[in-house]
Amino acid sequence: MAFSALVIEPINADVVLDKVGTDEDGAGLLFVGVVRDHNEGRSVKGVHYYAYEKMADLVLREIVEEATNSLGTDRIVVVHRLGRLKVGDISVAIAVSSPHRANAYEASRFIIEEIKRRLPIWKKELYSDGNEEWVDGTIPVNLSQDVNQS
Repeated sequence: MAFSALVIEPINADVVLDKVGTDEDGAGLLFVGVVRDHNEGRSVKGVHYYAYEKMADLVLREIVEEATNSLGTDRIVVVHRLGRLKVGDISVAIAVSSPHRANAYEASRFIIEEIKRRLPIWKKELYSDGNEEWVDGTIPVNLSQDVNQS
């Protein structure tokens, strides 16, 4: 029942959380990443997320599959937003349910850390002073391996 998606429209956290959970689950967990109003001492008015969507969708599905295979639950929903977001908008929502809370916490933490490490989504911060800058990211693991072997 694991599900992942890249979306342009606003993310409704309640809808994401409602997609997980069964009668056998004693834990339901929702992580919500939100655009904040500052970064490294600078005032931020928003961000713009860009992606190579075909690759990003594949990598996001791989991350969720890895979590389901190793962390004790397949009741996982991950939604990541693309496009222009303002302060307070949800950029990513991760919902996990499992019989025990430890599995839910571990799965959620694994997923967000792997998203930050591997997902080919690039973020441009939009500063209050009118400037824009790309935020340092990482090269997706599989892509960096392919590049290094060339």
